[in-house]
Amino acid sequence: MTELLFRKDAYAREAFGKVTAITEEGGIILDGSLFYPTSGGQPGDSGTLHWGTREIAIATAVKGEGDAIILIPAEPAGLPPVGQEVKQIINWDRRYRHMRVHTALHLLSVVIPLPVSGGSIAPEKGRLDFDMPEAPEDKGALEDDLNRLIACNMDVSEEWITEEELDAQPDLVKTMSVQPPRGSGKIRLIRIGVGSETADLQPCGGTHVANTSEIGTVRLGKIEKKGRQNRRVYLHLE
Repeated sequence: MTELLFRKDAYAREAFGKVTAITEEGGIILDGSLFYPTSGGQPGDSGTLHWGTREIAIATAVKGEGDAIILIPAEPAGLPPVGQEVKQIINWDRRYRHMRVHTALHLLSVVIPLPVSGGSIAPEKGRLDFDMPEAPEDKGALEDDLNRLIACNMDVSEEWITEEELDAQPDLVKTMSVQPPRGSGKIRLIRIGVGSETADLQPCGGTHVANTSEIGTVRLGKIEKKGRQNRRVYLHLE
């Protein structure tokens, strides 16, 4: 089991951890990971591990068996030994852009209130695939609505509900292709806004900014037809 340090503080850039295992493929498992693992359309973090005078570049992180997170070295050589304490340093600029894009995509699902069939996140842009038979008539109006929401400077917070509570509120789940992880008995929700001023509330395991003001202005890009019922909408950070 790997402690999810990125979940405790999405703004932490450095943390210590101890190597608990090395996989057959040369992946590194720590007792606590600052690196977010690829999931939910959000890429795994990159960065470096440091110990003594040594360091190794981490290309990405992925989920392993159970609750393990595996750090994938850029070069599978010079690995730290099991039991070694290491200092983790993530590529903060890349992570922060992922946080901004991810939070903006949540708001995109508000201005386009249709079921989501897929999505992905990159440092400069993201996209959501909607169950949308016809393209929007006015993309500019959608973009204006989205930027107005962002400019409301809403706080972004997390809360937890039980799996039974989620089953009783199926409308909270917007993504048709990815269901919230189950088995632990509780589901993490991301709330944008407060109380009656909530703009969005949905299950999500990713990293987000603390306030929508951090997203900045966004631009809607191409809207592509991806099937009879699907439209792919791109969002770009300005």
